[in-house]
Amino acid sequence: MVADQGIVGSGVGRDSDPEETAEWIESFDQLIDQRGSDRARDVLGRLLARAGGRSVGLPSVVTTDYVNSIPVDEEPEFPGDEEIERKYRAWMRWNAAVMVHRAQRPEIGVGGHISTYAGAATLYEVGFNHFFKGKDHPSGGDQVFFQGHASPGMYARAFLEGRLTEEDLDGFRQEKSKAGHALSSYPHPRLMPEFWEFPTVSMGIGPMNAIYQAQSNRYLQNRGLKDTSDQQVWAFLGDGEMDEPESRGLLQLAANENLDNLNFVINCNLQRLDGPVRGNGKIMQELEAFFRGAGWNVIKVVWGREWDDLLAKDTTGDLVKIMNETADGDYQTYKAESGGFVRDHFFGKTPATKDLVADMEDAQVWGLKRGGHDYRKVYAAYKAATEFKGKPTVILAKTVKGYGLGSHFEGRNATHQMKKLTLQDLKDFRDHLRIPIPDEALEADLYNAPYYHPGPDSPEIKYLLDRRRTLGGFVPERRTEAAALELPGDKAYEVANRGSGKQQAATTMAFVRLLKDLMREKGLGSRIVPIVPDESRTFGMDAFFPTAKIYNPKGQNYLSVDRELVLAYKESIQGQILHAGINEAGSVAAFTAAGTAYATQGEPLIPIYVFYSMFGFQRTGDSFWAAGDQMTRGFIIGATAGRTTLTGEGLQHADGHSPILASTNPAVITYDPAYGYELGIIMRAGLERMYGANSDDRNVMYYLTVYNEPIIQPPLPAGLDADAVVRGVYRLKPGNDDGGRPKAQILASGVAVPWALEAQELLADHWGVSADVWSVTSWTELRRDALAAEEEAFLNPDAEARVPFVTQQLGDAPGPIVAVTDYMKAVPDQIRQFLPQDFATLGADGFGFSDTRAAARRYFKIDPASVVVRTLQLLAKRGEVDADAPRQAIEKYALLTLP
Repeated sequence: MVADQGIVGSGVGRDSDPEETAEWIESFDQLIDQRGSDRARDVLGRLLARAGGRSVGLPSVVTTDYVNSIPVDEEPEFPGDEEIERKYRAWMRWNAAVMVHRAQRPEIGVGGHISTYAGAATLYEVGFNHFFKGKDHPSGGDQVFFQGHASPGMYARAFLEGRLTEEDLDGFRQEKSKAGHALSSYPHPRLMPEFWEFPTVSMGIGPMNAIYQAQSNRYLQNRGLKDTSDQQVWAFLGDGEMDEPESRGLLQLAANENLDNLNFVINCNLQRLDGPVRGNGKIMQELEAFFRGAGWNVIKVVWGREWDDLLAKDTTGDLVKIMNETADGDYQTYKAESGGFVRDHFFGKTPATKDLVADMEDAQVWGLKRGGHDYRKVYAAYKAATEFKGKPTVILAKTVKGYGLGSHFEGRNATHQMKKLTLQDLKDFRDHLRIPIPDEALEADLYNAPYYHPGPDSPEIKYLLDRRRTLGGFVPERRTEAAALELPGDKAYEVANRGSGKQQAATTMAFVRLLKDLMREKGLGSRIVPIVPDESRTFGMDAFFPTAKIYNPKGQNYLSVDRELVLAYKESIQGQILHAGINEAGSVAAFTAAGTAYATQGEPLIPIYVFYSMFGFQRTGDSFWAAGDQMTRGFIIGATAGRTTLTGEGLQHADGHSPILASTNPAVITYDPAYGYELGIIMRAGLERMYGANSDDRNVMYYLTVYNEPIIQPPLPAGLDADAVVRGVYRLKPGNDDGGRPKAQILASGVAVPWALEAQELLADHWGVSADVWSVTSWTELRRDALAAEEEAFLNPDAEARVPFVTQQLGDAPGPIVAVTDYMKAVPDQIRQFLPQDFATLGADGFGFSDTRAAARRYFKIDPASVVVRTLQLLAKRGEVDADAPRQAIEKYALLTLP
């Protein structure tokens, strides 16, 4: 059943005095006619306020009638040349469709999407011609998040602009075979780093990132880093995409922070990928209610100008009533049928509405456009959105998917999957768009239909380019020229290098101390953006509150309960910390916006996102892929890492696999440091790689796992090879080799390194075994280096093969290898194939649980005693210790009993 819309369906019952009601309505109509819509709104607002003051209960009105939000009398004058813009918009729609069609020739068949851009062309072109500011604009330019499936339209525009050639268009989705003349399938900055700025085709991530991009712009403004006051963020989305929880879940942030620099444009073609979004309902009404409830300004663009006269003549209200009650599934069907069908099934529902179109031909009925295809209506909506203050705006624009592509495409359920056109489709589409291409050119080769370009000297192209010059250059465009950062010297890392003395400190605390010193560095410190969900106190970062302060564009307008405390909770408009609340998805979006400010704003920021390690790549891994696509730079800190280190929290919090998940993202450099000095070395290397003047490989993110288990943090060892720490492994402590003892190698990372050192002592004292202990700072980087060496040898069989770093370090080490971590066995097993020794792995496979650390480590068999027993087993197998030694060790350490 279709929900009732407007005041009629919002709780108003039977009218007890229709005559009096008619008089009120007549008076209200006269008010609008004589004083205009603004005065009518003012009077209504005052009446509603008075009703509230008199305790008169009112129905909640969260939707309006299914008509345009902007009255005809308030529509601004369209400033462009409608005919010229219509012409080249048609050329773009043709070229976009032909590009995808040509990519479907039998020997290629790479797919693509025709229908999305066909239906959304007007929405984009009004923006391109009149609103989207380029990077040469005095404002610094807008940020535009394009709907991923509409990418062919952006390529078609760039072709007319002279930025792309026919050869480029023919390289669509052939990025390696047509290298140099290739176009990515969707907006992928990493694949087209000078063209695309934002990746958007991961459904739901685009809306999130657009919201936090708008917040980031205000953050830069409020902290005095850049004037972004005249910038707008535009996000183009599909109505089906709004079913994603990520698409809707963060709307409140935009409203809470009054981000009136943000505009969502939702292409309401009423269709998902397979069929209608709300066949039995009304998605535009649903979205209106949702956004209005979230505190957004809502503008609906439902009907084109051809409907204006009909609505003006609708004195009975029957037409609006039918519009309100017609289900989306029926609206979709109408556009797949004919004018006669619409006359009978839509207007024919009442005598009054049937009379409205009695004098119209079927072709005229069919020509009643939807609002998203009318540039005047769209222009009015965009202008209203950019001028609205105090709230973000959503524009709900009704369109037809596959608009103009012919009866096989328009509004069909399968239109999203349709990649090619028949000869008749091409001819019909050409005729509809009035493209000057003869039949012979289409008939000569079905899969080689020609592109159309009138030449750079045509008045249309000159007009198009002039519009872009006026608005500040081409869009989309990505630039990476950013202000240089002065990186800190040795002094900034002293606190990490000197250790903790006699006090115990977890690596989380060592990291926080290091971060505090980095934030004090002149020039660099103000560029650091700490990002934390609602766990700052867990990580010891509440010490930052009084000095760095929490960013809040409204400041702190309440009396803080802890105002007298040293570590008081302090919010400020100039605050440095982004505190996202219980919101990992929003935190990653904030991380992405800050980590790409070097490109979007020419202002480098250093985001440092700290979170429960379990909630990173498991919960928000797709967002990190989008961040990698956007070439985000920054540090990702997985705190309280490990499967047995936070065992009191239980299964959900016990991270035993984040390094494996992180390793699947090619843009993420993963480290599992054991000590504060390792953290310092790694972060220094990360800053130099991502932000240093001499780096040629900047577009990475560093993932560092840190733990909440206090230990004595040792000072930086004399003569330590920092390069080995960065590359992934170094020998931390050699064993005692006197007397020709059996040898073994113990590899450990993170919180497991102290277990390895304890096992080293037990092996020496109880079993006469000399074991070297190695700190593996990055299993993943060791594997990547080794795989790269294999690939080099594979492709260069005549050259001397490069020896991987892990093999250089450990290949000749005597004895078997035992690797232990607080993660699943797959983490250290990443390097197993590159070492010739007998290799055993101890890890925490399976689900986590709540217990003591000692009990959990004994259960998973990763504690020092387990390391000893496994080492003895490997040595016994080699005949280097007594064959009964492993059994004796199991009994000695009660290995089968939990402590």
